Amino acid sequence: MATKLDGAPASRAPRSKAEMLKAALLKAELAFVMEAHNGLSAKVVEEAGFEGIWASGLAMSAALGVRDNNEASWTQVLEQLEFMADATSIPILVDGDTGYGNFNNVRRLVKKLCQRGVAGVCIEDKLFPKTNSFIGEGQPLADMEEFSGRIKAGKDSQEDEDFQLIARVEALISGLGMAEALRRAEAYHSAGADGILIHSKKADAEEILTFSREWAGRAPLVIVPTMYYATPTDAFRDAGVSLVIWANHNLRAALSAMRETSRRIMEEQSLTSVEGEVAGVKEIFDIVGQGELAAAEARYLKPKGGDYKAIILAASRGSALGPLTERLPKCMLDIRGQPLLKRLMTTLAEGGLRDISVVRGYAKEMIDLANLRVIDNDAFADNSEAASLACAAAELDGACVVSYGDILFRPYILENLLASSGDISAVIDARWRGTGHRAAERKVDLARCSRAFTGDYLDEEPVWLEAIESAAGEGGESDAPDGEFIGLIKLSAAGAHAVRRELQAMEAEGVLDEADLPALLNRLIARGEKIEALYVTGHWLDVDDAFDLAKARNLV
Repeated sequence: MATKLDGAPASRAPRSKAEMLKAALLKAELAFVMEAHNGLSAKVVEEAGFEGIWASGLAMSAALGVRDNNEASWTQVLEQLEFMADATSIPILVDGDTGYGNFNNVRRLVKKLCQRGVAGVCIEDKLFPKTNSFIGEGQPLADMEEFSGRIKAGKDSQEDEDFQLIARVEALISGLGMAEALRRAEAYHSAGADGILIHSKKADAEEILTFSREWAGRAPLVIVPTMYYATPTDAFRDAGVSLVIWANHNLRAALSAMRETSRRIMEEQSLTSVEGEVAGVKEIFDIVGQGELAAAEARYLKPKGGDYKAIILAASRGSALGPLTERLPKCMLDIRGQPLLKRLMTTLAEGGLRDISVVRGYAKEMIDLANLRVIDNDAFADNSEAASLACAAAELDGACVVSYGDILFRPYILENLLASSGDISAVIDARWRGTGHRAAERKVDLARCSRAFTGDYLDEEPVWLEAIESAAGEGGESDAPDGEFIGLIKLSAAGAHAVRRELQAMEAEGVLDEADLPALLNRLIARGEKIEALYVTGHWLDVDDAFDLAKARNLV
């Protein structure tokens, strides 16, 4: 029985992917590599536990929609290999076809493969451009001496001493017989090939096993049992084969699955029947390492929101919406397929605020979204916004953003708010007059500021909030209002401390339950706290009634 060569690396772990491939070729046990054609399939191969990856020329070409006739250039193949090598920690043996030319092409190819972390290449003794071995009969082979020169050039050019160059002998495929196959194998071995791949397209493995007996372990032997797949694997072990390549089955499996899935979706015009049979999107996120990116972001990337938390006040029913909120709180009303609250959370998260709490009350069990901390205001029917914020007092231990639960706004508003310098900053809409539906009974929080909005590009002087007055209707009774408070504030750590202290004072005075957020801000101003007014000109919406809801659904 033929045996593998002596000289395998010692028991220490291989240092590089090339050394890992070398060790697999030289060890006593039969090794297996599996076909992959891109980064995702390479990850699947590693996940399955294979010792290495066979970067199939046929599979990579087909994945690009071209024939296995060197229609994909070697640089296009190299680009795919780079993704595969970066995505995995196991060695890649690449199907290098003929080396893409003469000795000069081979030595450049080997250099580039070494630079990309590819462990080895297999080149076949055919003419460029190649034709797939299973197409036609009697394909002409390269001159043996010329091909030996390609091998020498490749070995002389490798930048990793452990890089493996496998010479693929096509003599049996081309009908030239066993003697010619052995003659060529010996010549390529003498030229420096690290191993010999003997190829056959017969349905049985007899000529492969005969070659192995005659070869007698002079160098590692590699086989591709695509055609003689019914041969028991133990027969290859007994014959002293070093490495088995499962050459194209991931691509073939993918093609079958894609065809069937596409056919069914086309016929049924629905995803219902296939959804349970295909990989979930989470599986894709998992295999490509989305979790690692999230961890890296937390370590290396300071979020736009810095250390800011978010508190959303959403305890009220929204009675002006009538039957729409009989069983559902206003913040959970659908806005084009997503609850209003979810859309608000998305805007906050995009601004870097991922620690989000919501104070809930009415129909609280209906507020249960992912990545959301809930705080209950069970007395919501008898109190207002300030009391809801007091329920979240424990969250006022650092910088935070406080928002009404029934508003939508453009992301830039949050970005500008977080960039404001005040310990307490409030967003004021300077374009509040005549901008939409204002019923006579509707409450409007009108703001007076230290000066009116100018819109001047060079105007960088801070504006200070002087008071917020709740008025009914568009005109209101406020004296020369400068804008409308939209229900969005930012607190620095010092600002949060001031708010928390004021909430405690209001509770002690017995006025907390009846106070809204504007009343809280007015008390802070009266105590001497400076509240910066951040002017905006529209680009927000509060959802108070059915008219607002319809507008939100049309605009979002």
